[in-house]
Amino acid sequence: MPSNRINKLGFTLIELLTVIAVSAILAAILLPLLGQARSAAYRSQCASNMRQLGTALRLFADEHEGYLPGTAHFNVEDSWIFSLAPYLDNVHEVRICPVDPRAEKMRETDYATSYIMNDLIFTPAEDEFGRPIGADYRHIDSLQTPSLTKLAFIEADHRGISPTDDHTHAGQWANNWQAVVGDIAPDRHRSGSRNADRTNGSANYLYADGHVATLAAGEIRRRIEAGENIALPPEARD
Repeated sequence: MPSNRINKLGFTLIELLTVIAVSAILAAILLPLLGQARSAAYRSQCASNMRQLGTALRLFADEHEGYLPGTAHFNVEDSWIFSLAPYLDNVHEVRICPVDPRAEKMRETDYATSYIMNDLIFTPAEDEFGRPIGADYRHIDSLQTPSLTKLAFIEADHRGISPTDDHTHAGQWANNWQAVVGDIAPDRHRSGSRNADRTNGSANYLYADGHVATLAAGEIRRRIEAGENIALPPEARD
């Protein structure tokens, strides 16, 4: 009689296994959703950082006859990392993407950043006398299609933590996916592990009109391998 009471009040083995199985199924369904939600939140925070950078760039240009700040290509002291600091309320957080694996180390410096400027815009080619060769896109109002011209990207996490790592080398990007991922992280925002060809995620891109767009890494690779250099202003592409 006591054993019957125990069976009536407790779980049978079959019931216990059923509960475990249902819990496992729910976890399998919910965990990816939680991961996607967390990824979306980080992506949104990253986009907010980039929009603030866009506002700071515009403010800087307004006070410097329309010209964007420089990069460390010629002189470290000219880097936008330092030039934009007075235009950002919380520069030490804005300059760091929340999912950058180097974030904690970056916060220990006053110069490291998760974001990288488009050298084809910020560092125009010069001759031996320091005169621009071709179009000088550093003057922001010279851009014919600001809503289609990319100013900033998310930096590749294998690059160094140095003020000299503040700009791309985008002249090498056309038809060269490895050069692209050597400069930027087109798959920075993703759920799960990075795949070998770096196409299972997305990244944010800051445009010259101040808006930020999220583009899939696979789409970026398709365009690069079709011969398009996405860093060039549309008016400069073949």
